[in-house]
Parts: sequence; C-alpha cells; structure tokens
Amino acid sequence: MEAYSYVNKSLEEIGNFSTYELDLIHKRATYRRIKRNEVLLTEGQICQSIYFLITGALYQYRMDDIDENIIELHSENEWFLNSPSFISQKPSVDTIKAYADSEILELTIYSIHQLIGLSPVFFQLGKLLQPANPRSQFFDNIMTPAEKYKHIMEERPLLLQKFPLKYIASYLKTTPETLSRIRSRR
Repeated sequence: MEAYSYVNKSLEEIGNFSTYELDLIHKRATYRRIKRNEVLLTEGQICQSIYFLITGALYQYRMDDIDENIIELHSENEWFLNSPSFISQKPSVDTIKAYADSEILELTIYSIHQLIGLSPVFFQLGKLLQPANPRSQFFDNIMTPAEKYKHIMEERPLLLQKFPLKYIASYLKTTPETLSRIRSRR
C-alpha cells in the first residue's frame, strides 16, 4: 500500500526506526474508510487512537451555543488525534468529523503500549503528540488573521483546496467576510 510510504516518511521525521520496526507499526495499524459527515470521536468520548490520514479531509470542532468552532483541519498525509484527551485519557471536549470521504490508518493506545513493550525505540511515537499542543498559544494568540492565512498558504496549502471558506475562517478565528478581504488583497 502506497500509504505506508507516507507513514514511513512521516515517522522518519520524528525518529529512527528500522525496517523491521516500521513493519511492526504497520501490522498494528488498522485501515479504515470514513464516510463524509461520519464522526470519528464525539465530545465526551476518550480519544484512544492516533490516526494517519491517507486521503480525504477531517476536522476537529468544539460546539458553542450556536455553531461549530473549528479547532483543527486535517488533510492528506498527516497524523492527527485529540491530543488533550489522548494524553490525559479524559473525555474530549472536541469532536472529530469527516468533511469528505476519507481513508485512515488507526494506531490505538493499546497497540502503542504493545510496541513500547517490545522496544523502547517506540517511545519516539510520543513525538506525534507534540504538534497539536503549541498551536493555540502561537497561532491563535500571536498572529493576525492575515498572518494566519499567509501561514496556511505557505505551510498547509492543501487545506485551502479541501475546505470551504467558512471552515477556513472558523479555523483562523475570524469571520468569512474578513477572510474574503484578506484573500482579495493577495
């Protein structure tokens, strides 16, 4: 499966895994198809897995009184999870939902513990949890909407192809109208 080459590449970015160790990870990962609007994690559930998005698009949101507030957008060849729930093993305050039909690989916390039991080299998988944490402090609180949009264009342009303006605006913590003005200046 070609997806495993992307998984391997992403794992090589976080640590040193032998071919044998990568094969052990592949054997413990479960392939799943997710339909558009299918919920992968519901608010109140405990996140038990780390996922690799092969194809499609998913998003994480938190409900307020009237709307979904986008917390994170996920596109192809990315690892994702609800980090606070996974780390604490407490109920999630967010929901993860498919925006489009998607294919994922799932690595459960149980599988990760099995791998760590086989070799301490698998502690490197913990680095997959790190990218999710600093986003809110840096991205949400320091950057202006225009800087956030520029960052998305440069670092994650696939999001602009996968998601509508309303989702991008919510993710950037701005209004669709403000985002339209920012886009028109480019």
